[in-house]
This record gives sequence, C-alpha cells and structure tokens, in this order.
Amino acid sequence: MKMVMAVIKPFKLDDVREALAEVGVAGITATEVKGFGRQKGHTELYRGAEYVVDFLPKIKLEIAVTDDQVEAVTEAILKSAGTGKIGDGKLFVWDLERAVRIRTGELDGDAL
Repeated sequence: MKMVMAVIKPFKLDDVREALAEVGVAGITATEVKGFGRQKGHTELYRGAEYVVDFLPKIKLEIAVTDDQVEAVTEAILKSAGTGKIGDGKLFVWDLERAVRIRTGELDGDAL
C-alpha cells in the first residue's frame, strides 16, 4: 500500500476529485492548508497599505491506495491539477505500513 499526498491549488479540487473517481479511488481526505515554495507569496494592497502574503492557500489531499493503483492515481492528479504555471503544487508518495477500518477491523487493502 502507498499513501499519496498532493498539495494543489484550491480551484483545482473538483477537477482532481473527478479524475480520481474515474480511476476508482473510493475516498480522499482534503485539508485547507497554507504554504509557499518557489512562488514565494505576493504583495497585496489593503486600504492603501501594501503588505506581503507569504503563505498562499492550498489544498492538501491524502489518498491511501493499493500498490497497483499508484500510477493511475498519480497520473490522474498530475493531469487534472496542472495549469502549467508556478504554484501548481507537489505530489508525494510513500509506503503505508498498515490500514485498519475502525468499524469492521478489516486490514490493509480490505480497509481501503
């Protein structure tokens, strides 16, 4: 099993969710987060005063998948979240040691 984590632009959430549903993902966790990378924030004007917005709003998605779903899931995210502009986000994949469905006690792949 693998855990796929993606940090994407907020307005791409619906596109990514639809793409993941098409490749058979049963569920995702989405969290509103703030961060910066190469984009480094931007300057805004509020009531005549300039200020720097260092942390930009993003959405963090976490998706637990079986090993055979990893490629399809990462491709779906890359295609649906990309705009070709700076700040599109990042995608991370790491090993997931254990998954348990709390209600039934099912383990690993059965719990997903």
